[in-house]
Amino acid sequence: MAEFSQKRGKRRGGEGLGGAVDFLLANARLVLGVGGAAVLGIATLAVKRLIDRATGPRDEDDAKGDGWTELSLLKAAPHQRPRPPPAALSLPEPRRPPAPSTPEGPADAGPQPPPLLSPPAPLCLTFQEKLLAFERAHVAIPEAQVALAKQLAGDIALELQAYLRNKFPELPFGALVPGGPLYDGLQAGAADQDHVRLSVPLALEPGLWSLVPGVDTVARDPRCWAVRRTQLEFRPRGSSPWDRFLVGGYLSSRLLLGLLHKALTASVNWPAIGGLLGCLIRPSVATEEPLLEVRHERLELTVAVLLAVAGASTGADRQLLAWPLEGLAGNLWLHDLYPEEAARLRALDEQDAGSRRRLLLLLCGVCRGHPALARLGRGPLTQVVLRAGEQDVDWTEEALGERFLQALELLLRSLEQASLPCHFNPAVDLLDGLGDQDIDEAGYALYCGLQAPEALL
Repeated sequence: MAEFSQKRGKRRGGEGLGGAVDFLLANARLVLGVGGAAVLGIATLAVKRLIDRATGPRDEDDAKGDGWTELSLLKAAPHQRPRPPPAALSLPEPRRPPAPSTPEGPADAGPQPPPLLSPPAPLCLTFQEKLLAFERAHVAIPEAQVALAKQLAGDIALELQAYLRNKFPELPFGALVPGGPLYDGLQAGAADQDHVRLSVPLALEPGLWSLVPGVDTVARDPRCWAVRRTQLEFRPRGSSPWDRFLVGGYLSSRLLLGLLHKALTASVNWPAIGGLLGCLIRPSVATEEPLLEVRHERLELTVAVLLAVAGASTGADRQLLAWPLEGLAGNLWLHDLYPEEAARLRALDEQDAGSRRRLLLLLCGVCRGHPALARLGRGPLTQVVLRAGEQDVDWTEEALGERFLQALELLLRSLEQASLPCHFNPAVDLLDGLGDQDIDEAGYALYCGLQAPEALL
């Protein structure tokens, strides 16, 4: 009975509260509309439930009834999207990837993230294109580096020329002339790959000197020549300033080379000259070769000081150098092939606008990067290009890859025969300075390179 009275009192309280709610909802429907009235009704029911829970216990039937009523009101009320907070207070929400199994219609489609692009497929370059790319990356030298190297070599030449004229006024040295592959556009890779040639010409008296081939001397060396003193009956010994360097009637390259080497290592004030030129200059002491090591903050350079006997002084069209030679050829003069090779390559390219010199640069760049092929040096590679360059084939840039492979085949054939005759003097074998093991390793490297030429680049 008490429970029944409690329920009844609660129902009456509910009826009074319900009437107030109905009155409130009726007026709210006019002001807020249907959607606003529904939201207000839901909020009012929530407050009512809080009051009921605070005033007394509830049975399960009322709880279920109120729950279903609230659920029906929630279903009937239109869903309104809440206003987003201001941009300054809102937080970025992570994007949700669209479900692949539920396609969306065009009306509901929102901004989708761009599809992930697959990486581009690697380009299949031809050997010609790879060769040109290698040329740009490993053969070409920046113009600024070339200009700086030429400036340093020219300044060193002027300083050394002034020293020689002051130190040896009785010896008629000519003007020092820098040259070499760097000056002829035949330098590959960097300015320090090949020596800058600083030629010191000897002004010999015309008619007092003649050349004798090296094969006609006791040395029997076809690479060299002897400079013989003549007209002794009319111009006795001692009438020429160069007579003090005679050995057995021949001008000794070894004596002159010793004089130059001693001056470069012990007499010239290189620290003062280097400070004036903004670089560090040190002569090579470990070897007999007259070399200067130049270090600048932007490059390193090696300058070879070469005593030279020009062809005009001896009536012959060739240049001879004083270079350390062993055995009986120690007093002879080495035939300098470089000026003739450079002039011949230039003439061939000018005839047909060819790319023979570019081919030589590529060969030098490739061989220097390979441990077995680096022993060949510039000489054999130049002779191979000269031999191939005489052929009447296409020498344009479009055929550079074919000419490169052709040069490798010629070089491999020469290594198989262990012989590479000089283009200007067939009696000189340019592979004579290589041992059997060096030739075998270089030949094997070339054979593998011809099977897969891209591996050489």
